[in-house]
Amino acid sequence: MAWKKNILETIGNTPMIQLNKVVKDFPCTVLAKVDYFNPGNSIKDRMALKMVEDAEADGRLKPGGTIVEGTSGNTGMGLALAACVKGYKCIFVTTDKQSKEKADILKAVGAEVIVCPTNVMPEDPRSYYSVAKRLATEIPNSVYMNQYDNLSNRQAHYESTGPEIWEQSEGKITHLVCTAGTGGTIVGTAKYLKEKNPNIQIWAIDVYGSLLTKYFRTGEVDMNEVHPYISEGFGEDFVPKNYDMSVIDHFEQVTDKDGAVQARRLAREEGLFCGYSAGSCFQGLLQLKDRLKKDDLVVCIFHDHGSRYVGKVYNDQWMMERGFLDVKTFKDIVSGRSRQRLITVHPIDTVAAAVALMQQYDIENIPVMENDRNIGSLSEQGLFNKIFSDPDLKNQSVEFVMEHPYPEVSYDTPVERLSSLITRENGAVLSKDEAGSYHIVTKYDVINSLAK
Repeated sequence: MAWKKNILETIGNTPMIQLNKVVKDFPCTVLAKVDYFNPGNSIKDRMALKMVEDAEADGRLKPGGTIVEGTSGNTGMGLALAACVKGYKCIFVTTDKQSKEKADILKAVGAEVIVCPTNVMPEDPRSYYSVAKRLATEIPNSVYMNQYDNLSNRQAHYESTGPEIWEQSEGKITHLVCTAGTGGTIVGTAKYLKEKNPNIQIWAIDVYGSLLTKYFRTGEVDMNEVHPYISEGFGEDFVPKNYDMSVIDHFEQVTDKDGAVQARRLAREEGLFCGYSAGSCFQGLLQLKDRLKKDDLVVCIFHDHGSRYVGKVYNDQWMMERGFLDVKTFKDIVSGRSRQRLITVHPIDTVAAAVALMQQYDIENIPVMENDRNIGSLSEQGLFNKIFSDPDLKNQSVEFVMEHPYPEVSYDTPVERLSSLITRENGAVLSKDEAGSYHIVTKYDVINSLAK
């Protein structure tokens, strides 16, 4: 029969896809193990099912029981799928830095979601680790899955992810690149691959603010390394028991910004709509590409789907608020052109004088200013139409023919926003710089900026 008996039978056997545009200057082939093809849209489906099955086998999880877990979202989704099919309840504890989409998806599949503060120590009773442990002791017939210390996590990847990568690469893989979080994915996969070929290099990608990199290098758990970070799904402020650092060859740290930017790049240039950790994984590889040779075959693990991050990584406003988007602004336009004073007219100046200024400076838009206030505007097209109808108008004062004042914006307004403010009727916008001086940006300035 060609059909599956339930959704759990679709977990695994995800595709390996060659990267092209984003690695055009690499010396070797780079493949992505794209695990958002799992039914829960992440690699965590693999270990979630394994943890449930092992808990059933050893009697910890009984019929009608409740699954309790601390999760950034993806593990919860995998556990929820298993619970739906097998008839369990779910309570998931997560942090307030996780995307809203993750919590909403968990609720959609019937789970209860409890949100805890991010910036507390793991042993703090408010942390999501502590709350999950406490709930499992208070709720009858419940089990705390504990993906961090539950070795079924890494065993799932030893049994599935590792063999799939070995077979799909025909045993030619030379490097595995993977973000490091609970340790299950990278350690389980690495153990299998190292057994097949001990020369395969395992590169772990970590985030600044996590203590894993220093622990790998020194064996020291240094809490001074720990500080808040925005990246989701990897990095830790303690060392989970799933880690076996002996199978990892190198740790590389990346920034929150670079991971987010590269995730967007993968979507735009490769059509791979991946999550935050995929962007971070690829950024880590970029930082290490000088170590690669012509005959190498690199496999990057892309853990989850971009739909989890549409309110964050794929939201321009969220990215700009954190300084993650290198967007052009009003200030950039002004800084990029030759320095010149703003040409203005006074409301009592004559129309003829205004026209003369337009001709002298080859401009089409002039603000009308009074006591350093933007009170009106003149456009070449508007003046032409009015003077054509009444030639004597050129001797009148500007105040009788001026149009609405140009909109004023902040000096750091993005160019994309400026383009929506400049219309057929409104040919420019104004802004004050840090010193309080006015500057003007016209539609031609915007066009030139976007064309660069």
